[in-house]
Amino acid sequence: MSDNRIIAGSGPALPAPVGDRGRAVALIALCCLLALVAAWSVTLGTARFPFSRVLGAVFAFDGSREHLVIASIRLPRLLAGLLAGGGLAVAGAIVQAVTGNPLASPGLLGINAGAAFAVVIAIAAAGAGSGDVHVWYAFAGAAAAAATVYALGSAGRSGGTPLRLVLAGAVLAGFLTSLTTAILIFDQGTLDAVRLWTAGSLSGRSMAQVAAIAPYTFVGLAAATLSRRHITTLSLGTDIARSVGQSPLVWRGLSVGIVVVLAGGAVALAGPIGFVGLVVPHIARFCVGADYRWIIPFSALGGALLLVLADTAGRMFFGSQSFPAGVTMALIGGPFFLWLARYRAGGRP
Repeated sequence: MSDNRIIAGSGPALPAPVGDRGRAVALIALCCLLALVAAWSVTLGTARFPFSRVLGAVFAFDGSREHLVIASIRLPRLLAGLLAGGGLAVAGAIVQAVTGNPLASPGLLGINAGAAFAVVIAIAAAGAGSGDVHVWYAFAGAAAAAATVYALGSAGRSGGTPLRLVLAGAVLAGFLTSLTTAILIFDQGTLDAVRLWTAGSLSGRSMAQVAAIAPYTFVGLAAATLSRRHITTLSLGTDIARSVGQSPLVWRGLSVGIVVVLAGGAVALAGPIGFVGLVVPHIARFCVGADYRWIIPFSALGGALLLVLADTAGRMFFGSQSFPAGVTMALIGGPFFLWLARYRAGGRP
């Protein structure tokens, strides 16, 4: 099968640029577009600053009000969007490869909900704390959710199938979201602390929180990059993976570990933002085909770009600096999910 078409079970069969040179050019163009959007995002707000002021705040900070706003509010918000968007998109790409299901994502498999539930429990029990503390609870919640979904989806004689894993994830996500909502209803203090965060917001992020989460996200992205060939092999199915000498069980476990690190860190930083891990990998496959050597970097850049755009669009169109990016992503991702489900239900390859 040509590498310019999506493998069976991993998504719609769509054309991709011919050859690695075309993919490399597209990747460079995506990097440039991300840089432009990031620069534009920082200049927007209740007060608009020229880009020269942004550069001054980064390289020649003078303690002025403008530099303080840029350095303490806008740059952390941008960096949080870049880290969370890239992490969620790569996690979604890996989940789709491991499960062989194009509808899979950290959100649909309950991983985001597990991370969010663990963080809310920690805040309700011990107070708000700091970002570096929350990340460990997010990792634990994400790992517990992933293990539970795998156990539920693999129960029975037929073992785990992509459909059963998604159904188990949807049930667990709904259950954990309901528990999280119940805690927030009865605990006003926790609700006040995480009101925007639970909707998926980049508002109010600090540089200390970004610095606390960044190492874990970078480790997860580096591990995903180094594992690209093995993830591609996993996406071809268990039989093919075994025929080339790969241990599917080992590499599924390692892949899920990478997903937990990426999704857990993203949720700890920006809340349970949905649809990034669903939309971006499909766009990446449309552009570069089924090769995860290219899907992973495209997803990292594309996820960062999409989340920053969603946050910026929410601020522009709804006129609020605290408008949650998660709401904007729902407006984007909901119709995309319905189209994808309809496409797959139509029996297309």
